[in-house]
Amino acid sequence: MKKTNFQIKHPHQKNMGWKKSYKQLERIVRGFSNHRRIQILELLNKKPELSVAEIADELKINLKTASEHIRRLSITGLVLKRNDFSFVRHKLTNNGKSILLFLRTLE
Repeated sequence: MKKTNFQIKHPHQKNMGWKKSYKQLERIVRGFSNHRRIQILELLNKKPELSVAEIADELKINLKTASEHIRRLSITGLVLKRNDFSFVRHKLTNNGKSILLFLRTLE
């Protein structure tokens, strides 16, 4: 059986020749399919380079909860982690920004 691919691209990008399988798309969708994760994406869009503690404080959630949500966002490629001395800083990837644009079309 031939594997079918679905092409995702940012609305302002030209065709770059990359395609994602339905399994990869499912993984991305599951990565942001939680209201807290969407809040984290929005926060990192407004304030990039936050630590887990800063994200937990801003959203008034438990540090362990914030850490787990960020871990899932990172695994799906929506958030990048960067070491900054004793902190890990987080920011959105291009896919993370594209997901926010997509979600805004649903409002």
